[in-house]
Amino acid sequence: MFTGIVQATGRITAVEPLGFGRRLQIEARALGMDDVRTGDSIAINGACMTVTSKSATGFTIDVSAESLSKTAGLDAQGEVNLEKAMRFGDRLDGHLVSGHVDGTGIVNTLRQHGESWLFVVDAPAGLGRYLAYKGSIAVQGVSLTINRVEDVAPGQPSACCRVWINLIPHTIEVTTLRNLKPGDRVNLEVDLVARYLERMLPAALRG
Repeated sequence: MFTGIVQATGRITAVEPLGFGRRLQIEARALGMDDVRTGDSIAINGACMTVTSKSATGFTIDVSAESLSKTAGLDAQGEVNLEKAMRFGDRLDGHLVSGHVDGTGIVNTLRQHGESWLFVVDAPAGLGRYLAYKGSIAVQGVSLTINRVEDVAPGQPSACCRVWINLIPHTIEVTTLRNLKPGDRVNLEVDLVARYLERMLPAALRG
């Protein structure tokens, strides 16, 4: 489990084909590797991955073809958000994040708005039922609060759930969200509690 509070940014420095999957070398000097062991879980852009080897400055992971098909940004070199798995007793400053990406969205808008930044993401229409005003969403592994949500073109091929988010300067400074531009794909994870609530509701109420 994770909190969606990014602990450091790192960089995918090498991508090696593994049959249908990929082996990634992650430079993670800023994350701190002293307490990381082989087999530990680390969220990379919001996707929970297993450390297969480590060094003083980084680690490797193996990404399956299934994970590659469900995520964005894990198949090429570039900067990534990093978070170690939370420990029981840790402060939960974001929200409960499993590291299991629910889908990818498309950046609609990212522009400065006063002292903050307006961030608009078009999520797959199927995730819309889990997204609510003042609810939580993880984008690229970053825990964020939804300020507005709108279903766009429901029932049409271009349908999506448009989500408006306010990014404070600190979030822009310490995460890779600052590098995004309209049209980029991003990893999304909906609120864990919302998923369980839907499952618990009677089928008639779920629609």
